[in-house]
Amino acid sequence: MNTAEGYFALLKRGITGSFHHVSTKHLDRYCDEFCFRWDRRKMGDGARTAEAIRSAEGKRLMYRDPIHK
Repeated sequence: MNTAEGYFALLKRGITGSFHHVSTKHLDRYCDEFCFRWDRRKMGDGARTAEAIRSAEGKRLMYRDPIHK
């Protein structure tokens, strides 16, 4: 499978299977998450989880404003 096709298949499955709705406002964040998953697809689940936790240190995601008023 072509790598671009594989990435977009992963993204599409994630949106239809997990998120069900993706807002345009936060689309870049969803894409970043799936880039992280794609780049580490050959790692085990535990190693990928540990890396995600390490990379989240010092970062805080806040949704102060609602997407739709």
